[in-house]
Amino acid sequence: MSIISKNKFSKSALGLTALIASLGSDAAMAAEQINIYSYRQPFLMQPIIDQFEADTGIIVNSIYANKGLVEKVKAAKGKDIADLILTVDIGRLIGAVDAGLAAEINSDILTANIPAEFRDPDGKWFGITSRSRVVYASKERVAQNNITYEELADPKWRGKICIRSGQHAYNLALFASMIAHHGEAEAQKWLEGLKANLAHSPKGNDRAQAKSIYNGECDLAIANTYYMGKMQTNEKNPEQKDWAQAIKVIFPNAQGEGLAGRGAHMNLSGVMVVKGAKNKANAVKFIEYLSNDKAQALYAEANFEYPVKVDVEVSELVQSWGALKADKLPLATIAAHRKRASELVDIVKFDD
Repeated sequence: MSIISKNKFSKSALGLTALIASLGSDAAMAAEQINIYSYRQPFLMQPIIDQFEADTGIIVNSIYANKGLVEKVKAAKGKDIADLILTVDIGRLIGAVDAGLAAEINSDILTANIPAEFRDPDGKWFGITSRSRVVYASKERVAQNNITYEELADPKWRGKICIRSGQHAYNLALFASMIAHHGEAEAQKWLEGLKANLAHSPKGNDRAQAKSIYNGECDLAIANTYYMGKMQTNEKNPEQKDWAQAIKVIFPNAQGEGLAGRGAHMNLSGVMVVKGAKNKANAVKFIEYLSNDKAQALYAEANFEYPVKVDVEVSELVQSWGALKADKLPLATIAAHRKRASELVDIVKFDD
């Protein structure tokens, strides 16, 4: 776990006792503030936090971790530490809601700025940016530029598809959307067909799938859009630019009527206010700020994502991948099928 207090990044991991002391210090309490637990990496959030502080005068204390934030909030219950949880994937948001940590928020600004499919009907969570789970295809070996998720189970792709673990949150959300659209029986049949088409057992992360296409191990892969941007701009590991150059992004289900043309599956980065938050009013201000035009453009461009606010333009790099037709299936509906999706992954032995 890493601590950012008043935007000063601490290189060492602090224990919970030290964290409480840090966030409860007299200096931190002297001004209006909010305390954020974040699954999002500090460098992604910092430009927006800096701008929010400059515009509002509210100090932001951020606690970053790549796992276990819900457990940390639960452990600190009653100690007035976390005001917000900022996360990626609908699954982690629902995990926090199911743990009883989410406060209900009523905000006309959020209702106006965030489409219904990207917010909880009861106001317990809100999407801030979105990303699509798309098909990476070899430029050299795949001629077609259109595909459906359903087609990924077609035997013509036998031995040609790569994917990370079926139990990963990103894939569970996609599989849950297949249940929502087709029912459990058809979704299971589709999973069996997809598994039969895999080049090897699921492994690695989304970028590893692009590398596998580059190396000729497979022709197609399932991955999130924003990893394309991360690879294309990776100066630290320039070999990833070669991986990106070898692939094209295909947005599934972009053409046709009915389910065939429903659009590409969407997920989100989102936020929720912690029940009992000491700085609830400031927390709501921060979420509202994240939904405005300026923050939406900045946030989306920093991580190569799509703004949820419909009138905010997508960055030029993201536009270069092609036109997105988004599936309008509400994320709340997808979340309702995640548990069964996980069970189906095990039933078909997808990861074996």
